Amino acid sequence: MRILIRTSRWAIWARRLGNLAIPMVVLPIVLMWMRLISGDVFLVAEIAAAAVAAMAVLAALVALVRLWQSGDLGWDRALLGLLFGTLALLPFAWHLSLALRYPQVTDIATVERGELPLIFDPVSRSMPTPHVLSTAEAAAVFPNVHTRTYPLGQVPAYSLIRQMVMANGWEIIAEREPGADFSPGRINARVAAIPGWREEVVIRVTGGMEESTVDMRSASLDLVHDFGGNGRRIESFLVALDDAVTTLLRDNPNANQPLEAEPELPEEPEAE
Repeated sequence: MRILIRTSRWAIWARRLGNLAIPMVVLPIVLMWMRLISGDVFLVAEIAAAAVAAMAVLAALVALVRLWQSGDLGWDRALLGLLFGTLALLPFAWHLSLALRYPQVTDIATVERGELPLIFDPVSRSMPTPHVLSTAEAAAVFPNVHTRTYPLGQVPAYSLIRQMVMANGWEIIAEREPGADFSPGRINARVAAIPGWREEVVIRVTGGMEESTVDMRSASLDLVHDFGGNGRRIESFLVALDDAVTTLLRDNPNANQPLEAEPELPEEPEAE
């Protein structure tokens, strides 16, 4: 008499849920990059993906225990379900650690936010109500988010900042160069974060011939929690700017001096 060994139903469901979890995580990210869904829809879709991934891991663990006890088939299905479910949960675990580390904030600046206005994408129409920090809270969480003043003229400082913005791959959507009367220069740039949500950066440069002051704002356009991304962006950019200005002044002591006009050559007399 032939004894039939059945395949564990828990293992089968673990594999099915694991196979489903990864596409459910990736697809909303792709749709966000293509601007086909809003931030609210993205959040709901990712929460559903996390739930499916968690069920895959749970089903796989139950399956492994039952397989050990019963001797049924399905070890490969259970292990694959556990692997896929765990991989799908890793991004959520990472963002959970950031959410526990950073307070809920979506808009942060070195000065009052109204001084550095955003330029909204017309398709968005509106953005979620921003979550902001008080000056004391921002200083405690992001100590390097503060106004910078440099012994570098406004025009070369603006040029250096623009080069850094382009090097970072940020899309400049509006800019105003410093005027001859030293009116403020400003850059508005759009940033696409890795998960697909959009953020906007505003940088203002004021000053004169031999000094400049730099302020910066970074805001999320379609999130309710930026997981510290805006604050870290400002800190990293301004710290890099500190180094860039130091290097420029070290290597070019006359960076603030205007270029001397080339002397005009005397006109040669026309031949008779």
